[in-house]
Amino acid sequence: MRNIIKISLSVLALLFFSIACTDDDYELGTITTPSNLTVTTEVVGQTEDMPNGDGSGAVNFNASADNAMSYKFIYGDGFEEVSSTGETTHSFNENGVNDYTVTIIASGTGGNSSSMSTMVTVFSDFNDPETKELLTGGSSKTWFVAASQPAHLGVGPSSGEGFTSPIFYSAAPFEKAGAEVSSCFYTDEMTFSLNANDNIVYNYNNNGLTFVNVAFTGDFGGDGSEDQCLDYDNTGDFSASLSPSTSGLPEEATTGTVINIAGGGTMSYYVGSSSYEILDITATTMDVRVIPDNDPGLAWYLKFTTSQGEEEEPEEFESQFNTEIWSDEFDGDVLDTNNWNYEIGNGVNGWGNNEAQYYTDSEDNVRVEDGNLVITAKREAESGFNFTSARITTKDKFEFTYGRVEIRAKLPAGGGTWAAFWMLGAEWPEEDWPGVGEMDIMEFVGNDPGKTISALHFPGNSGGNAIVGDTQVADATSEFHIYEVEWTSEKITFLVDGMPHLEFDNDDSTPYQDDFYLLFNIAMGGTLGGNIADDFQESSMEIDYVKVYQE
Repeated sequence: MRNIIKISLSVLALLFFSIACTDDDYELGTITTPSNLTVTTEVVGQTEDMPNGDGSGAVNFNASADNAMSYKFIYGDGFEEVSSTGETTHSFNENGVNDYTVTIIASGTGGNSSSMSTMVTVFSDFNDPETKELLTGGSSKTWFVAASQPAHLGVGPSSGEGFTSPIFYSAAPFEKAGAEVSSCFYTDEMTFSLNANDNIVYNYNNNGLTFVNVAFTGDFGGDGSEDQCLDYDNTGDFSASLSPSTSGLPEEATTGTVINIAGGGTMSYYVGSSSYEILDITATTMDVRVIPDNDPGLAWYLKFTTSQGEEEEPEEFESQFNTEIWSDEFDGDVLDTNNWNYEIGNGVNGWGNNEAQYYTDSEDNVRVEDGNLVITAKREAESGFNFTSARITTKDKFEFTYGRVEIRAKLPAGGGTWAAFWMLGAEWPEEDWPGVGEMDIMEFVGNDPGKTISALHFPGNSGGNAIVGDTQVADATSEFHIYEVEWTSEKITFLVDGMPHLEFDNDDSTPYQDDFYLLFNIAMGGTLGGNIADDFQESSMEIDYVKVYQE
């Protein structure tokens, strides 16, 4: 998708000047003009072999001054931004060799400021024709907020644990439609076009109001109490460009391309920033990530669609299976061993996944209380391992072919935890895996807590080549959700809270035509769980019930 040629940058000159004005009649307390303003620049990826950087076109700026409250960077290419810390990164994207005068303005109290400029010379030839085509449709394409999609708006950390997803909050379908303060969010029109020179032009039509993040509502006449729809007149046409990402997101989580909108332009939800990393894009859908201007520790997520206007509510999933044939609602005081087996130990090579825990049947690891099954992973020494947990199965006690499995549960938290509700072909371990087949109804990784995963493993599609789907569940560790699989001879569908997120066409060539049994467990570490947090001590998942339905 990407074609990057080296970027050459040199700092040519440094010019300092100060602008200050004071008025003894102002009653604003002490009025200070920032002083000792300095700015350093660093070409990203610069090494002895690549003195001009790694080809990304990105330059790190670090400004500091005494008595400064904020720093405004005017890059000389039509883009500008404000930073409260003085640290920022900008990519210069115009192809060819170009000179830019970058001006930095340090602002203090009372509106006083000092500024300085530095000249940079940049050669850039970044090109992502596939994204450009998908974004503009080759001529012009209009995008809308994907109101019907879960997590069409969300927020999470910009770095550290969970930085690839909106783990702090994600909007439910049409969540903002009912209130006057937010309904404008779903009426925005964002059009990307190509002009006669094949450059991108962005048009923003907010139909009079823009949905503004609470931190910025005061700038547009809001009361600062909540996100609000407010008058916002920075609309119309803007120059736009594409640049390579410098966010550090893993390759599988992003396209690696960023949309930059000149003139402070926004894509619907206003957070004071104009650079949007494209996480995923198709002919009709686009997911982006943006770092808000006021808090670089956060990342906001937006989903867009080319479907015009508010989409219809998705139809409720209709199951073929509505007769309950087996269940455990965990109403007793102990685990019902007529339904469940305990699996003990660490298996072979950590159950084939290099897992770090030792499974036990201790009540410290698996118990029934208050109407829930509770499985707990703990940091404690046992049989040569540093962690204990539990894994229970219905093998030889309840096995079935076709039906719907429904599990209501709250999941464990903590880096290194790997919780799962899953199914194995009943012939295992007598027959080999993946030949017997595996259905992962739900997998949840504490190091990536903003989403749950479902997967199918069978010959030709196992391990890293499995059939995988995921969906955003921002509060999986604090609230109960319903995880399901519907399994027929022709189709397997995985759902969260009644919403399908992975479908697979089943047929006689797969192992999914014979009996399977259920497994519940929390693993630690391993191939999917990843690094175990140094401060991890213990964490539990709670299962309210598991039910199986057939016709």
